[in-house]
Amino acid sequence: MANKKSFPLRIDPQLYDILQKWAADEFRSVNSHIEYILRDAAKRNGRLSKKTTEDEEN
Repeated sequence: MANKKSFPLRIDPQLYDILQKWAADEFRSVNSHIEYILRDAAKRNGRLSKKTTEDEEN
């Protein structure tokens, strides 16, 4: 497994509840779902190279 950067995240409790339900619908933890959402946004905006994405999937 790749090394992951840890950092504290302050988030509105109402937004956290939404993320928690959304993550459960997708069978993910809240942490992995947040990472999924951020990675998807970075890809859609051209800020994440295809090579980086392929490396993460392997």
